[in-house]
Amino acid sequence: MFIRLNVVNELIDRPASLAALRRWRERPVIKVVTGVRRCGKSTLLELFQQELIAGGVAPDHIVSLNLEDFALAHLGEASALHQYITARLAPSGTTYVFIDEVQLVDQFERVVNSLQLRPQADLYVTGSNARMLSGELATLLSGRYVEIELQPLSLAEFAQARRDRAGAAEDLSPAGLYASYLRFGGFPLVQDLIPDLRASQDYLDGIVSTVLLKDVAVRQNVSSAAMLRDVTGFLFQNVGNLTSLRRVSDSLRSAGRSPSPNTVESYLTGLIDAYLLYPVERWDVKGLRRLSGPAKYYCVDPALRASLVGNTGGDIGHVLENLVFLELHRRHGRVRIGHSSGGEIDFLAGEGVDLAYYQVAASVHDPATLARELGPLQAVRDHRPKFLLTLDPEPPATHDGIVQRPVVEWLLEDDRQV
Repeated sequence: MFIRLNVVNELIDRPASLAALRRWRERPVIKVVTGVRRCGKSTLLELFQQELIAGGVAPDHIVSLNLEDFALAHLGEASALHQYITARLAPSGTTYVFIDEVQLVDQFERVVNSLQLRPQADLYVTGSNARMLSGELATLLSGRYVEIELQPLSLAEFAQARRDRAGAAEDLSPAGLYASYLRFGGFPLVQDLIPDLRASQDYLDGIVSTVLLKDVAVRQNVSSAAMLRDVTGFLFQNVGNLTSLRRVSDSLRSAGRSPSPNTVESYLTGLIDAYLLYPVERWDVKGLRRLSGPAKYYCVDPALRASLVGNTGGDIGHVLENLVFLELHRRHGRVRIGHSSGGEIDFLAGEGVDLAYYQVAASVHDPATLARELGPLQAVRDHRPKFLLTLDPEPPATHDGIVQRPVVEWLLEDDRQV
């Protein structure tokens, strides 16, 4: 069964994620689209189906099911779902099978593992609960899968969506788009709520509550939802700071809470598996080896963070650093914190010959600040690319081979040009 899709101009384009699906098209693995709830996984599958049809795939070679649709409730048992799909596989050629919210079927892993064995089936699935988070995939799907992680909209995707939807009074300058992105964030449905900040905050509050209660609390057997929210708030508040389990525990204890380091570790694991937080390890630049000790954590979306901890305007640098981390993660996958003889390098992004170094600062107009930010990069004696990204509006400049760029311009680069 092929479900008729919305017209393409109603959907927000996700070029980098679509490119990932293209790379894995018709390869004999299960394509699992993961990510925090409501980041646009279902829409991504719709976009890919539209692309397939535009490229000549016949609609009867597409089986598309959103199991949240009550009309499909009769497929809630594994054998029924399996029978339904196999009966619709085309007798020749490839049939593209899309199963959205697959976790709603008990023993869904038996269905997808079985379908993956059929050479004519090209299988794509999404899921959004405690059984479909990253830590479960290897066990459930027997290693025959590739994970395609989707984040909320990048600034570039947000900007394109605003250009398509904005009213006459909306500021679409780079500075205006950046400010709007910090207020409203990248969750796609928020595009329909702008400029109603109260409505968008209510919506984001609902996402936080749903993820904490339905994903993290269930997965980690949390006994105190209030304590979980406190730990999450502390970690959101301290994005970009070196953070240990003991520091979280001690800080909350001084505020009248009493989580043990083991409890904090359990909650943190759940938050990472639910894609609310990303851990970033420290690495020695010279030896390219992991360093022990505290790590840094970054939140999946700036407005989601603000919905829980507020936005005082006093942490501009850490919020900016968070956005740069998310963008580097989108573009390069692996991101680490660097430690050189000259001090800390905010990010090492990429691998091998593609490895590059990044420093992030709100402003380097003060010569002392510029020298402090350049120092760790200058201490690295190799020929890999080195960048300094700032909110300063001046055009790009070079400092002994280190390229200084306006960060908003860098964030607004189309994924297809990166």
